[in-house]
Amino acid sequence: MSREILLLVDALSREKNVDKEVVFDSLESALASATKKRFEGEADVRVSIDRNTGEYESFRRWEVMDDETFETPELHIKLEEAQKRNVDIQLGEFIEEPLESIDFGRIGAQAAKQVIFQKIRDAEREQVLGDFMDRKEHLISGTVKRLERGNALIEFGKIEALLPRDQMIPKENLRIGDRVKAHLLRVDRSARGPQVILSRTSNELLVKLFELEVPEIEENLLEIVSAARDPGSRAKIAVLSHDPRIDPIGTCVGMRGSRVQGVTNELAGERVDIILWAEDPATYVINALAPAEVSSIVVDEEQHSMDVVVEEENLAQAIGRGGQNVRLASEMTGWRLNIMTVDQSNEMHAEEFSKTRAVFMEKLDVDEEVADILVQEGFNTLEEVAYVPLEEMLEIDALDEATVNELRSRARNALLTAAIASEELVEHGIEDLLKLEGMDEQTARALAAKGVATQEQLADLDVDELVEISGIDSERANVLIMTARAPWFA
Repeated sequence: MSREILLLVDALSREKNVDKEVVFDSLESALASATKKRFEGEADVRVSIDRNTGEYESFRRWEVMDDETFETPELHIKLEEAQKRNVDIQLGEFIEEPLESIDFGRIGAQAAKQVIFQKIRDAEREQVLGDFMDRKEHLISGTVKRLERGNALIEFGKIEALLPRDQMIPKENLRIGDRVKAHLLRVDRSARGPQVILSRTSNELLVKLFELEVPEIEENLLEIVSAARDPGSRAKIAVLSHDPRIDPIGTCVGMRGSRVQGVTNELAGERVDIILWAEDPATYVINALAPAEVSSIVVDEEQHSMDVVVEEENLAQAIGRGGQNVRLASEMTGWRLNIMTVDQSNEMHAEEFSKTRAVFMEKLDVDEEVADILVQEGFNTLEEVAYVPLEEMLEIDALDEATVNELRSRARNALLTAAIASEELVEHGIEDLLKLEGMDEQTARALAAKGVATQEQLADLDVDELVEISGIDSERANVLIMTARAPWFA
Protein backbone atom coordinates (compact mmCIF):
# COMPACT_ATOMS: atom_id res chain seq x y z
CA MET A 1 0.00 0.00 0.00
CA SER A 2 2.90 2.37 0.79
CA ARG A 3 4.33 1.70 -2.67
CA GLU A 4 0.93 2.52 -4.17
CA ILE A 5 0.96 5.91 -2.44
CA LEU A 6 4.43 6.74 -3.80
CA LEU A 7 3.36 5.72 -7.31
CA LEU A 8 0.21 7.86 -7.04
CA VAL A 9 2.18 10.88 -5.87
CA ASP A 10 4.71 10.45 -8.67
CA ALA A 11 1.99 10.06 -11.31
CA LEU A 12 -0.02 13.09 -10.18
CA SER A 13 3.11 15.22 -9.89
CA ARG A 14 4.07 14.43 -13.48
CA GLU A 15 0.53 14.69 -14.85
CA LYS A 16 -0.18 18.09 -13.28
CA ASN A 17 3.38 19.43 -13.41
CA VAL A 18 3.40 20.36 -9.72
CA ASP A 19 5.91 19.73 -6.96
CA LYS A 20 5.62 16.33 -5.23
CA GLU A 21 5.39 18.09 -1.87
CA VAL A 22 2.12 19.70 -2.97
CA VAL A 23 0.72 16.25 -3.80
CA PHE A 24 1.93 14.80 -0.48
CA ASP A 25 0.29 17.68 1.43
CA SER A 26 -2.94 17.23 -0.49
CA LEU A 27 -2.97 13.48 0.10
CA GLU A 28 -2.38 13.98 3.83
CA SER A 29 -5.39 16.34 3.90
CA ALA A 30 -7.49 13.75 2.04
CA LEU A 31 -6.57 10.98 4.48
CA ALA A 32 -7.16 13.27 7.47
CA SER A 33 -10.59 14.23 6.11
CA ALA A 34 -11.55 10.57 5.69
CA THR A 35 -10.26 9.74 9.20
CA LYS A 36 -12.38 12.52 10.78
CA LYS A 37 -15.52 10.68 9.68
CA ARG A 38 -14.88 8.14 12.43
CA PHE A 39 -15.87 10.76 14.99
CA GLU A 40 -19.44 11.95 15.55
CA GLY A 41 -18.44 15.44 16.66
CA GLU A 42 -15.60 17.73 15.67
CA ALA A 43 -12.04 16.45 15.61
CA ASP A 44 -8.66 17.77 14.51
CA VAL A 45 -6.79 14.98 12.72
CA ARG A 46 -3.27 15.10 11.34
CA VAL A 47 -1.82 12.53 8.93
CA SER A 48 1.91 12.32 8.26
CA ILE A 49 3.25 10.43 5.21
CA ASP A 50 6.89 9.38 5.11
CA ARG A 51 8.22 10.89 1.86
CA ASN A 52 10.68 8.04 1.34
CA THR A 53 8.70 4.91 2.27
CA GLY A 54 5.10 5.97 1.75
CA GLU A 55 4.18 4.75 5.25
CA TYR A 56 1.81 7.04 7.11
CA GLU A 57 0.67 7.72 10.67
CA SER A 58 -2.51 9.35 11.98
CA PHE A 59 -2.97 11.51 15.09
CA ARG A 60 -5.83 13.24 16.81
CA ARG A 61 -4.73 16.53 18.31
CA TRP A 62 -5.91 19.32 20.61
CA GLU A 63 -4.58 22.88 20.61
CA VAL A 64 -3.36 24.17 23.97
CA MET A 65 -5.41 27.20 25.09
CA ASP A 66 -5.64 29.31 28.23
CA ASP A 67 -8.84 29.49 30.29
CA GLU A 68 -10.08 32.65 28.53
CA THR A 69 -9.74 31.36 24.97
CA PHE A 70 -10.68 27.73 25.64
CA GLU A 71 -13.82 26.95 23.63
CA THR A 72 -14.31 23.42 22.29
CA PRO A 73 -13.19 20.32 24.23
CA GLU A 74 -13.13 18.30 20.97
CA LEU A 75 -10.52 20.68 19.51
CA HIS A 76 -8.87 22.43 22.49
CA ILE A 77 -7.23 21.54 25.78
CA LYS A 78 -6.47 23.79 28.75
CA LEU A 79 -2.82 24.53 29.48
CA GLU A 80 -3.05 23.11 32.99
CA GLU A 81 -4.39 19.81 31.68
CA ALA A 82 -1.87 19.65 28.82
CA GLN A 83 1.08 20.16 31.18
CA LYS A 84 0.09 17.01 33.04
CA ARG A 85 1.03 15.13 29.86
CA ASN A 86 3.95 17.32 28.76
CA VAL A 87 5.54 19.67 31.27
CA ASP A 88 7.23 21.79 28.56
CA ILE A 89 4.10 22.32 26.44
CA GLN A 90 3.30 25.97 25.55
CA LEU A 91 0.17 27.85 24.50
CA GLY A 92 -0.59 27.40 20.79
CA GLU A 93 1.15 24.01 20.62
CA PHE A 94 -0.67 20.68 20.27
CA ILE A 95 -1.21 17.56 22.36
CA GLU A 96 -1.42 14.53 20.06
CA GLU A 97 -2.63 10.98 20.45
CA PRO A 98 -1.91 8.26 17.86
CA LEU A 99 -4.87 6.90 15.90
CA GLU A 100 -5.27 3.73 13.93
CA SER A 101 -4.61 4.85 10.39
CA ILE A 102 -7.41 4.45 7.91
CA ASP A 103 -6.80 1.88 5.18
CA PHE A 104 -5.81 3.66 2.01
CA GLY A 105 -7.82 1.11 0.08
CA ARG A 106 -11.00 2.20 1.87
CA ILE A 107 -11.03 5.56 0.15
CA GLY A 108 -9.26 4.28 -2.95
CA ALA A 109 -6.96 5.98 -5.37
CA GLN A 110 -9.83 7.45 -7.38
CA ALA A 111 -11.46 9.05 -4.31
CA ALA A 112 -8.09 10.40 -3.21
CA LYS A 113 -7.66 12.00 -6.63
CA GLN A 114 -10.97 13.81 -6.33
CA VAL A 115 -10.10 15.15 -2.88
CA ILE A 116 -6.67 16.44 -3.84
CA PHE A 117 -7.35 17.65 -7.39
CA GLN A 118 -8.78 20.94 -6.11
CA LYS A 119 -5.62 21.71 -4.16
CA ILE A 120 -3.51 20.71 -7.13
CA ARG A 121 -5.56 23.04 -9.34
CA ASP A 122 -4.96 25.83 -6.86
CA ALA A 123 -1.25 25.06 -6.89
CA GLU A 124 -1.25 25.01 -10.69
CA ARG A 125 -2.97 28.42 -10.80
CA GLU A 126 -0.52 29.78 -8.27
CA GLN A 127 2.42 28.49 -10.30
CA VAL A 128 1.07 29.85 -13.59
CA LEU A 129 0.27 33.17 -11.92
CA GLY A 130 3.73 33.26 -10.34
CA ASP A 131 5.35 32.74 -13.75
CA PHE A 132 3.12 35.47 -15.19
CA MET A 133 3.95 37.93 -12.39
CA ASP A 134 7.66 37.22 -12.80
CA ARG A 135 7.38 38.43 -16.40
CA LYS A 136 6.02 41.74 -15.03
CA GLU A 137 3.37 41.99 -17.72
CA HIS A 138 0.78 44.66 -16.97
CA LEU A 139 -0.99 44.88 -20.32
CA ILE A 140 -3.25 41.86 -20.72
CA SER A 141 -4.71 40.74 -24.02
CA GLY A 142 -7.38 38.07 -23.72
CA THR A 143 -10.79 36.79 -24.75
CA VAL A 144 -14.13 37.28 -23.02
CA LYS A 145 -14.93 33.76 -21.79
CA ARG A 146 -18.23 34.48 -20.05
CA LEU A 147 -20.30 37.25 -18.46
CA GLU A 148 -21.57 37.02 -14.88
CA ARG A 149 -23.77 39.67 -13.20
CA GLY A 150 -22.31 42.43 -15.34
CA ASN A 151 -18.70 41.32 -14.78
CA ALA A 152 -16.60 39.75 -17.52
CA LEU A 153 -14.27 36.76 -17.14
CA ILE A 154 -11.25 37.18 -19.42
CA GLU A 155 -9.10 34.24 -20.43
CA PHE A 156 -5.47 34.75 -21.41
CA GLY A 157 -3.12 31.79 -21.62
CA LYS A 158 -3.93 29.44 -18.75
CA ILE A 159 -5.16 32.27 -16.52
CA GLU A 160 -8.75 33.39 -16.02
CA ALA A 161 -9.10 37.01 -14.87
CA LEU A 162 -11.99 39.15 -13.68
CA LEU A 163 -12.94 42.45 -15.32
CA PRO A 164 -15.45 44.01 -12.86
CA ARG A 165 -18.34 46.08 -14.14
CA ASP A 166 -16.95 49.24 -12.48
CA GLN A 167 -13.64 48.76 -14.31
CA MET A 168 -15.29 48.55 -17.76
CA ILE A 169 -15.53 51.53 -20.08
CA PRO A 170 -19.02 53.07 -19.69
CA LYS A 171 -21.52 52.07 -22.39
CA GLU A 172 -19.11 49.40 -23.66
CA ASN A 173 -20.98 46.19 -24.46
CA LEU A 174 -18.60 43.24 -24.34
CA ARG A 175 -19.69 39.92 -25.82
CA ILE A 176 -18.44 36.39 -25.35
CA GLY A 177 -15.51 35.82 -27.71
CA ASP A 178 -14.50 39.50 -27.93
CA ARG A 179 -10.76 40.21 -27.81
CA VAL A 180 -9.92 42.92 -25.27
CA LYS A 181 -6.88 44.56 -23.75
CA ALA A 182 -6.84 45.51 -20.06
CA HIS A 183 -4.44 46.64 -17.35
CA LEU A 184 -3.49 44.38 -14.44
CA LEU A 185 -5.09 46.20 -11.51
CA ARG A 186 -4.28 43.80 -8.65
CA VAL A 187 -4.17 40.14 -7.62
CA ASP A 188 -6.61 38.90 -4.98
CA ARG A 189 -5.71 35.66 -3.23
CA SER A 190 -8.85 34.23 -1.72
CA ALA A 191 -10.02 30.82 -0.50
CA ARG A 192 -10.85 29.90 -4.08
CA GLY A 193 -7.32 30.55 -5.20
CA PRO A 194 -5.56 33.50 -6.84
CA GLN A 195 -7.64 35.83 -8.96
CA VAL A 196 -6.38 38.49 -11.33
CA ILE A 197 -8.41 41.71 -11.37
CA LEU A 198 -8.28 43.79 -14.56
CA SER A 199 -9.21 47.35 -15.46
CA ARG A 200 -10.10 49.11 -18.70
CA THR A 201 -10.62 52.50 -17.04
CA SER A 202 -7.20 53.06 -15.46
CA ASN A 203 -4.74 55.70 -16.68
CA GLU A 204 -2.10 52.97 -16.81
CA LEU A 205 -3.99 51.17 -19.62
CA LEU A 206 -3.82 54.33 -21.74
CA VAL A 207 -0.06 54.59 -21.16
CA LYS A 208 0.53 50.90 -21.94
CA LEU A 209 -1.46 51.10 -25.18
CA PHE A 210 0.68 54.02 -26.36
CA GLU A 211 3.80 52.07 -25.44
CA LEU A 212 2.47 49.29 -27.68
CA GLU A 213 1.74 51.65 -30.58
CA VAL A 214 4.81 53.92 -30.26
CA PRO A 215 8.15 52.04 -30.33
CA GLU A 216 10.03 55.23 -29.43
CA ILE A 217 8.54 55.06 -25.91
CA GLU A 218 9.89 51.55 -25.31
CA GLU A 219 13.25 52.73 -26.68
CA ASN A 220 13.18 55.56 -24.08
CA LEU A 221 13.36 58.22 -26.78
CA LEU A 222 9.94 59.45 -25.68
CA GLU A 223 8.27 59.43 -22.26
CA ILE A 224 4.63 59.74 -21.21
CA VAL A 225 4.99 61.88 -18.08
CA SER A 226 1.35 61.97 -17.04
CA ALA A 227 -2.13 60.89 -18.16
CA ALA A 228 -5.76 61.53 -17.25
CA ARG A 229 -8.94 59.89 -18.53
CA ASP A 230 -12.67 60.25 -18.67
CA PRO A 231 -13.07 56.60 -19.80
CA GLY A 232 -14.80 56.14 -23.13
CA SER A 233 -15.07 59.88 -23.75
CA ARG A 234 -11.81 61.82 -23.62
CA ALA A 235 -8.24 61.56 -22.33
CA LYS A 236 -5.06 63.61 -22.17
CA ILE A 237 -1.41 62.54 -22.09
CA ALA A 238 1.66 64.71 -21.57
CA VAL A 239 4.72 63.60 -23.55
CA LEU A 240 8.40 64.50 -23.35
CA SER A 241 11.13 63.85 -25.90
CA HIS A 242 14.56 62.72 -24.75
CA ASP A 243 15.89 63.22 -28.30
CA PRO A 244 15.75 66.77 -29.69
CA ARG A 245 15.38 65.36 -33.22
CA ILE A 246 12.04 63.73 -32.37
CA ASP A 247 8.71 65.59 -32.35
CA PRO A 248 6.91 63.96 -29.39
CA ILE A 249 3.36 64.92 -30.39
CA GLY A 250 3.74 64.00 -34.08
CA THR A 251 5.42 60.72 -33.18
CA CYS A 252 2.55 59.72 -30.88
CA VAL A 253 -0.07 60.78 -33.41
CA GLY A 254 1.58 58.74 -36.17
CA MET A 255 1.25 58.89 -39.94
CA ARG A 256 -2.23 60.22 -40.71
CA GLY A 257 -3.13 59.67 -37.06
CA SER A 258 -2.63 55.89 -37.28
CA ARG A 259 -1.00 55.46 -33.85
CA VAL A 260 -3.43 57.52 -31.80
CA GLN A 261 -6.31 55.98 -33.77
CA GLY A 262 -5.14 52.52 -32.75
CA VAL A 263 -5.41 53.55 -29.09
CA THR A 264 -8.79 55.23 -29.64
CA ASN A 265 -10.21 52.12 -31.33
CA GLU A 266 -9.11 49.93 -28.40
CA LEU A 267 -10.75 52.31 -25.91
CA ALA A 268 -14.22 52.37 -27.48
CA GLY A 269 -13.67 55.64 -29.35
CA GLU A 270 -12.06 57.59 -26.49
CA ARG A 271 -10.57 60.78 -27.96
CA VAL A 272 -7.00 61.46 -26.82
CA ASP A 273 -5.38 64.91 -26.60
CA ILE A 274 -1.58 64.72 -26.80
CA ILE A 275 0.17 67.70 -25.24
CA LEU A 276 3.78 68.68 -24.65
CA TRP A 277 5.05 68.37 -21.07
CA ALA A 278 6.88 71.44 -19.74
CA GLU A 279 9.02 71.89 -16.65
CA ASP A 280 7.49 75.30 -15.99
CA PRO A 281 4.11 74.67 -14.28
CA ALA A 282 2.33 77.60 -15.96
CA THR A 283 3.45 76.55 -19.43
CA TYR A 284 2.48 72.95 -18.65
CA VAL A 285 -1.04 74.04 -17.64
CA ILE A 286 -1.43 76.20 -20.74
CA ASN A 287 -0.46 73.20 -22.88
CA ALA A 288 -2.82 70.92 -20.92
CA LEU A 289 -5.83 73.17 -21.56
CA ALA A 290 -5.36 72.95 -25.33
CA PRO A 291 -7.08 73.44 -27.69
CA ALA A 292 -8.37 76.42 -25.64
CA GLU A 293 -6.19 79.54 -25.82
CA VAL A 294 -5.09 81.12 -22.54
CA SER A 295 -4.74 84.91 -22.21
CA SER A 296 -2.90 85.00 -18.88
CA ILE A 297 -2.24 82.88 -15.82
CA VAL A 298 -1.54 83.62 -12.15
CA VAL A 299 0.24 80.98 -10.06
CA ASP A 300 -0.45 80.58 -6.34
CA GLU A 301 2.34 78.31 -5.07
CA GLU A 302 1.03 78.24 -1.50
CA GLN A 303 -2.45 77.00 -2.47
CA HIS A 304 -1.04 74.99 -5.40
CA SER A 305 -3.62 76.56 -7.66
CA MET A 306 -3.71 78.75 -10.78
CA ASP A 307 -6.13 81.40 -11.99
CA VAL A 308 -6.39 80.87 -15.75
CA VAL A 309 -7.76 83.80 -17.76
CA VAL A 310 -9.30 83.24 -21.21
CA GLU A 311 -11.24 85.37 -23.63
CA GLU A 312 -15.03 85.08 -23.41
CA GLU A 313 -15.21 83.13 -26.67
CA ASN A 314 -12.70 80.56 -25.33
CA LEU A 315 -14.40 80.02 -21.95
CA ALA A 316 -16.66 77.13 -22.98
CA GLN A 317 -13.80 75.36 -24.76
CA ALA A 318 -11.43 75.79 -21.81
CA ILE A 319 -13.95 74.37 -19.34
CA GLY A 320 -15.21 71.67 -21.69
CA ARG A 321 -18.53 69.86 -21.68
CA GLY A 322 -19.49 69.21 -18.07
CA GLY A 323 -16.13 70.64 -16.98
CA GLN A 324 -14.31 67.78 -18.69
CA ASN A 325 -11.41 69.70 -20.23
CA VAL A 326 -10.39 71.61 -17.09
CA ARG A 327 -10.93 68.52 -14.92
CA LEU A 328 -8.60 66.38 -17.04
CA ALA A 329 -6.02 69.18 -17.26
CA SER A 330 -6.12 69.58 -13.48
CA GLU A 331 -5.76 65.83 -12.87
CA MET A 332 -2.89 65.51 -15.32
CA THR A 333 -0.90 68.52 -14.09
CA GLY A 334 -1.71 68.15 -10.38
CA TRP A 335 -2.74 71.83 -10.07
CA ARG A 336 -6.15 73.19 -9.03
CA LEU A 337 -7.32 75.37 -11.92
CA ASN A 338 -9.77 78.29 -11.74
CA ILE A 339 -10.97 79.28 -15.21
CA MET A 340 -12.29 82.83 -15.67
CA THR A 341 -12.87 85.42 -18.37
CA VAL A 342 -10.85 88.62 -18.74
CA ASP A 343 -13.75 90.65 -17.30
CA GLN A 344 -14.07 88.30 -14.31
CA SER A 345 -10.30 88.50 -13.76
CA ASN A 346 -10.34 92.31 -13.87
CA GLU A 347 -13.27 92.39 -11.47
CA MET A 348 -11.54 89.99 -9.06
CA HIS A 349 -8.28 91.96 -9.18
CA ALA A 350 -10.15 95.23 -8.60
CA GLU A 351 -11.86 93.72 -5.58
CA GLU A 352 -8.56 92.37 -4.21
CA PHE A 353 -6.90 95.76 -4.88
CA SER A 354 -9.67 97.50 -2.96
CA LYS A 355 -9.45 95.11 0.01
CA THR A 356 -5.67 95.35 0.24
CA ARG A 357 -5.78 99.16 -0.04
CA ALA A 358 -8.33 99.28 2.81
CA VAL A 359 -6.12 97.09 5.02
CA PHE A 360 -3.07 99.28 4.39
CA MET A 361 -5.03 102.50 5.04
CA GLU A 362 -6.38 101.14 8.35
CA LYS A 363 -3.38 99.26 9.72
CA LEU A 364 -0.63 101.60 8.49
CA ASP A 365 -2.67 104.77 9.04
CA VAL A 366 -1.89 106.14 5.58
CA ASP A 367 -3.97 107.92 2.97
CA GLU A 368 -5.36 106.36 -0.20
CA GLU A 369 -2.48 107.62 -2.35
CA VAL A 370 0.23 105.87 -0.31
CA ALA A 371 -1.86 102.69 -0.03
CA ASP A 372 -2.32 102.68 -3.83
CA ILE A 373 1.43 103.04 -4.36
CA LEU A 374 2.13 99.98 -2.18
CA VAL A 375 -0.49 97.83 -3.93
CA GLN A 376 0.65 98.93 -7.39
CA GLU A 377 4.24 98.00 -6.46
CA GLY A 378 3.08 94.45 -5.67
CA PHE A 379 2.70 94.55 -1.88
CA ASN A 380 -0.27 92.42 -0.77
CA THR A 381 0.23 91.87 2.98
CA LEU A 382 1.49 93.65 6.07
CA GLU A 383 4.19 90.98 6.38
CA GLU A 384 5.61 92.00 3.02
CA VAL A 385 5.73 95.69 4.01
CA ALA A 386 7.34 94.82 7.35
CA TYR A 387 9.96 92.31 6.24
CA VAL A 388 10.74 92.73 2.53
CA PRO A 389 14.44 93.81 2.26
CA LEU A 390 14.84 97.53 2.78
CA GLU A 391 16.70 97.90 -0.54
CA GLU A 392 13.63 96.70 -2.47
CA MET A 393 11.34 99.27 -0.84
CA LEU A 394 13.86 102.07 -1.41
CA GLU A 395 13.61 101.36 -5.15
CA ILE A 396 10.06 102.79 -5.09
CA ASP A 397 10.53 106.28 -6.56
CA ALA A 398 7.40 107.72 -4.93
CA LEU A 399 8.64 106.95 -1.38
CA ASP A 400 11.67 108.45 0.37
CA GLU A 401 13.78 106.61 2.96
CA ALA A 402 12.09 108.20 5.97
CA THR A 403 8.63 107.21 4.69
CA VAL A 404 9.81 103.66 3.98
CA ASN A 405 11.20 103.24 7.48
CA GLU A 406 8.02 104.63 9.03
CA LEU A 407 5.84 102.27 6.97
CA ARG A 408 7.97 99.28 7.98
CA SER A 409 7.74 100.27 11.66
CA ARG A 410 3.96 100.72 11.51
CA ALA A 411 3.54 97.37 9.73
CA ARG A 412 5.54 95.55 12.41
CA ASN A 413 3.57 97.21 15.21
CA ALA A 414 0.28 96.25 13.52
CA LEU A 415 1.41 92.64 13.21
CA LEU A 416 2.47 92.56 16.87
CA THR A 417 -0.88 93.96 17.99
CA ALA A 418 -2.75 91.39 15.89
CA ALA A 419 -0.63 88.53 17.31
CA ILE A 420 -1.36 89.59 20.90
CA ALA A 421 -5.10 89.85 20.16
CA SER A 422 -5.06 86.44 18.48
CA GLU A 423 -3.30 84.86 21.46
CA GLU A 424 -5.88 86.35 23.83
CA LEU A 425 -8.68 84.96 21.64
CA VAL A 426 -7.04 81.53 21.62
CA GLU A 427 -6.69 81.49 25.39
CA HIS A 428 -10.32 82.55 25.84
CA GLY A 429 -11.42 79.95 23.30
CA ILE A 430 -9.50 77.21 25.06
CA GLU A 431 -11.27 77.91 28.34
CA ASP A 432 -14.70 77.53 26.74
CA LEU A 433 -13.86 74.54 24.56
CA LEU A 434 -12.08 72.60 27.33
CA LYS A 435 -15.40 72.40 29.18
CA LEU A 436 -16.58 69.91 26.54
CA GLU A 437 -16.17 66.23 27.36
CA GLY A 438 -13.49 64.62 25.17
CA MET A 439 -11.75 67.91 24.31
CA ASP A 440 -7.99 68.25 24.88
CA GLU A 441 -5.79 71.36 24.97
CA GLN A 442 -4.02 70.71 21.65
CA THR A 443 -7.29 70.35 19.72
CA ALA A 444 -8.82 73.35 21.52
CA ARG A 445 -5.83 75.54 20.60
CA ALA A 446 -6.02 74.45 16.96
CA LEU A 447 -9.72 75.34 16.85
CA ALA A 448 -9.36 78.67 18.65
CA ALA A 449 -6.49 79.66 16.33
CA LYS A 450 -8.92 79.20 13.41
CA GLY A 451 -11.61 81.32 15.04
CA VAL A 452 -13.66 78.45 16.45
CA ALA A 453 -13.75 79.66 20.06
CA THR A 454 -17.19 78.63 21.37
CA GLN A 455 -19.25 75.48 21.72
CA GLU A 456 -21.83 76.93 19.33
CA GLN A 457 -19.18 77.57 16.64
CA LEU A 458 -17.91 74.01 17.02
CA ALA A 459 -21.46 72.68 16.74
CA ASP A 460 -21.87 74.50 13.41
CA LEU A 461 -18.93 72.66 11.84
CA ASP A 462 -19.30 69.46 9.85
CA VAL A 463 -16.97 66.48 10.32
CA ASP A 464 -14.75 67.23 7.30
CA GLU A 465 -14.23 70.85 8.40
CA LEU A 466 -13.24 69.80 11.92
CA VAL A 467 -10.83 67.15 10.58
CA GLU A 468 -9.18 69.72 8.29
CA ILE A 469 -8.83 72.34 11.05
CA SER A 470 -7.66 70.09 13.88
CA GLY A 471 -6.05 67.09 12.17
CA ILE A 472 -8.00 64.59 14.33
CA ASP A 473 -9.62 61.50 12.81
CA SER A 474 -13.22 61.60 11.53
CA GLU A 475 -14.56 59.30 14.25
CA ARG A 476 -13.36 61.57 17.07
CA ALA A 477 -14.46 64.66 15.12
CA ASN A 478 -17.98 63.25 14.90
CA VAL A 479 -18.07 62.59 18.66
CA LEU A 480 -16.90 66.13 19.50
CA ILE A 481 -19.44 67.73 17.17
CA MET A 482 -22.30 65.67 18.58
CA THR A 483 -21.19 66.62 22.11
CA ALA A 484 -21.19 70.29 21.12
CA ARG A 485 -24.67 69.89 19.60
CA ALA A 486 -26.12 68.21 22.70
CA PRO A 487 -27.90 71.43 23.83
CA TRP A 488 -29.77 71.47 20.51
CA PHE A 489 -31.59 68.29 21.48
CA ALA A 490 -32.06 69.02 25.18
